[in-house]
Amino acid sequence: MLFLGAALAAGLAAVGGAIAVAIIVKATLEGVTRQPELKGTLQTLMFIGVPLAEAVPIISIVISILILFGIGG
Repeated sequence: MLFLGAALAAGLAAVGGAIAVAIIVKATLEGVTRQPELKGTLQTLMFIGVPLAEAVPIISIVISILILFGIGG
C-alpha cells in the first residue's frame, strides 16, 4: 500500500501540474490574441505563474519519495 500511495501522489501531482501550466499558457495566448500590445506584460506574468504552478507538484513528488523510502517517520 505504501508504494501505491507514493505512486498515486507522484502521478496525480504530475497531472495536476501539467493541467495548471496548460491553463496558464492558454490564458496568456488568449490575452495576447485580444490585446497584442500587452504581450510583454502577459508574458512576464506567465513566466512568474508557471514556476509557481510547478512548485506544488515538485513538493508533492519530494513528499512521495520521502514516504516511499520511509524518511521522516
